[in-house]
Amino acid sequence: MPDPTREAAFDLLAAVLERGRPLEEALTSLPSMDTRDRSAGHRLAAAVLRRAGTLDAVLERYLRKEPPAPVRNVLRIGAAGLLLLETPVHAAVGTAVALAKRRGLTPFAGLVNAVLRKVATGGTEALETLDAPRLDTPNWLWASWGANARAIAIAQREEAPLDLTLKPGTPVPEGAELLPTGSVRFPAGTLVADIPGFADGALWVQDAAAALPARLLNARPGERVADLCAAPGGKTGQLAAAGAHVTALERDPGRIERLAGNLLRWGLHADLIQADATTWAPAEQFDAILLDAPCSATGTIRRHPDVPYLKRPNDIKTLTVAQDRLLAAAAAMLKPGGRLIYAVCSLQPEEGAPRLAAAGLRPDPFTPDELATLPEARTPEGHLRTHPALWSERGGMDGFFAARLIKA
Repeated sequence: MPDPTREAAFDLLAAVLERGRPLEEALTSLPSMDTRDRSAGHRLAAAVLRRAGTLDAVLERYLRKEPPAPVRNVLRIGAAGLLLLETPVHAAVGTAVALAKRRGLTPFAGLVNAVLRKVATGGTEALETLDAPRLDTPNWLWASWGANARAIAIAQREEAPLDLTLKPGTPVPEGAELLPTGSVRFPAGTLVADIPGFADGALWVQDAAAALPARLLNARPGERVADLCAAPGGKTGQLAAAGAHVTALERDPGRIERLAGNLLRWGLHADLIQADATTWAPAEQFDAILLDAPCSATGTIRRHPDVPYLKRPNDIKTLTVAQDRLLAAAAAMLKPGGRLIYAVCSLQPEEGAPRLAAAGLRPDPFTPDELATLPEARTPEGHLRTHPALWSERGGMDGFFAARLIKA
């Protein structure tokens, strides 16, 4: 019988590694299957993507020549089961051989069987001799992360926990950890649909670091606040729940539809506008603006392990040009005396502090009191900088940069 978990993982790996599609986008294109099988397939594919460098280094010891890409992915799935997921040998090898046959790779079934049996006997010992964090991180990312590179790479090998933002007045769900910053956390692999209150809109998925920019904007009841590049809406929800009059801008029609659906489920309101923030002009300037700009997303690799395979160094230059345009446009929308939070879920230095000059606004550093629950994330300049190795004893957090600017 087909193994739906491995079938799904194979399709997802092919989509990311052979066709350059984002993992989440590929997940929505999978054939209809049980929710838990789909989730298990996603977790298996993500495990392979996180540890592909290490898995390939082990496999190389038992391969005489490079196999076709689909065969390589079958071997990776089998090796991940053996070395990372503690799958019994007969199950890991048998399902991989069967997968190869079902996918038209029967001539390679013997190779899959032989290589994986060797991995089963010698792979664990080989694994211990490898510098896994280095192998699993592309050279350009490792170099760009500087002194934190190894700690970040180690943290990114683990699946991220499930973090949630609660609407005001919502009790902490049973089994969750209340984090110092106000988010709540469940262990990795928790299905959000099983958490009481999710279906009713009392809470939504949002990494603890991703929740910080909206909190630092400190929107007040009655203020006119803009959330630029707003979808999928977690930050819009935070601002609306604080009592602000929120205008949420999103360029992509599909994403604004998702944003509208989320706000409806959460029972929160914002004025939704489908427009490009670099060309849209409001009728009246805003008291405060949150700009969580499109970026390389290298701070979210724990959650999106496809990022290292989809992004390239040259992408950063294109992204920084767009970020500068968005910052200049946001500054024009802001009232004199108004405040702007610029944020990116990126670990790349170029997408952080160097971009602030494009706004032409005065930097307003976060005070130690404002970051009292996460003092290690305050930079010498007073900006926010998180990375996956922070709170390692709690399960880490996404990488974010955020800064506050004031319009004179």
